[in-house]
Amino acid sequence: MKNRIDLAKLLPDVNGDIDRRLGLFALINLGVVELLANGRLSVDDVMQYFFHADNCQYVRKKLRDRIADKIMSHGVQLQDLFDVLPEHKAQQEFQRELASIRSLCLQLLDQRLLVA
Repeated sequence: MKNRIDLAKLLPDVNGDIDRRLGLFALINLGVVELLANGRLSVDDVMQYFFHADNCQYVRKKLRDRIADKIMSHGVQLQDLFDVLPEHKAQQEFQRELASIRSLCLQLLDQRLLVA
């Protein structure tokens, strides 16, 4: 990845519907999780390109959804796992965090209809 993902540009106004914005946010996150799980993106890459401060602020101030905020919180903690835990333990916790993010995304999608 060369460019940061900017949620403010991707989700500024999807027909003015917050449910659609949250649904798209969840789908984007599921894609990011899949890339992490398959090793296509590193934790460093994801921190730089997706789970950065601007996106966290956008989610908190514009999306204003508890589950979306939890998704971003789990995401920003991924790097910390590798900073404070031994490699084997960090990998285990990393997989748990990815599972948590997936689950939260699915919860968000369950609450939202993505149809027009």
